[in-house]
Amino acid sequence: MTDMQQMFQRYRKYIFYLLAIYVIGWGFTEYQSIFLGLILGTCITLYNLWILVRKHNQFDRALRENRKPGSLGTTSRMAAAGVAIFFALRYPEYFNLISIIIGLMTMYIVIMIDYVIEHSRA
Repeated sequence: MTDMQQMFQRYRKYIFYLLAIYVIGWGFTEYQSIFLGLILGTCITLYNLWILVRKHNQFDRALRENRKPGSLGTTSRMAAAGVAIFFALRYPEYFNLISIIIGLMTMYIVIMIDYVIEHSRA
């Protein structure tokens, strides 16, 4: 298994743990719009992470086969974030805009925390 696949599995595991906490928060607190925004933003960031890993593998394969590599999917990841923001603006009674933005940033927070954990082990 490649190093990128191992990192993706770790990140995915951490994000699923966070999603479980958010679902519990949505179900048992009165801050349902905040937790629903966190859930939506985190689901979109998990989708964006999957797209990034898939495009990275395609990019790597193209370089190994001496073909011209394609893009890394920036437009599709931005479009997915735009869809999340659209839902926040269209349904403000269900989704909190700030919590969706925080959820969209979850991938980067998870990457930084994983970096610190992995380098403290080494």
